[in-house]
Amino acid sequence: MNRQHATTLLIATTLLAGLLTARPAAAHCDTLDGPVVVDARAALERGDVTPVLKWVQPADEAEIRAAFDRTVAVRGLSPEARALADTYFFETLVRVHRAGEGAPFTGLKPAGGEVDPGIAAADRALASGSVDALVKAMSAHVADGIGQRFARVVETGKHAAHGVAAGREYVAAYVDYVHYVERLHVAAVSTHAPHAAEAAAAHQH
Repeated sequence: MNRQHATTLLIATTLLAGLLTARPAAAHCDTLDGPVVVDARAALERGDVTPVLKWVQPADEAEIRAAFDRTVAVRGLSPEARALADTYFFETLVRVHRAGEGAPFTGLKPAGGEVDPGIAAADRALASGSVDALVKAMSAHVADGIGQRFARVVETGKHAAHGVAAGREYVAAYVDYVHYVERLHVAAVSTHAPHAAEAAAAHQH
């Protein structure tokens, strides 16, 4: 049992390492209160594009610098021009950021929207400066997810030879179990950019 717990903890910790370094931007980088737009607002107020360049690939820097310069030149004309120019820059920055990570851009989302519970937990851990509570919670979720699916495969496997319907129930449980573990493993060992890894996992099987 201790060995199983240690393995589960290792999986959860590995997943969290990727989650805390990249996932928050992946999950809500297209919202008006997300980290990309927050940095964009700060950059515009300071008149310095530097804070947002970390969100884009080196090859895309020129496009963002040009968009920033155009925004700064227009936003002082009137309150209306400022609002339009700022929105243009936010949309350009988020679009380019997501394209650089292999993800589509479907427009800016309003501030205050619902955030995935896992992302909210990851952000809370960062805010608290400790990952311990997050690792514990994620370890429990991973253990429950694997355990429930494993138990269902074992149970349906006892009756798999009792007819086609029973056999198909076993196969469905087996496929769900294997793909669940596969997704965890892909997330744990992937070296791809966050959005690209998500897209690759979504297209498997």
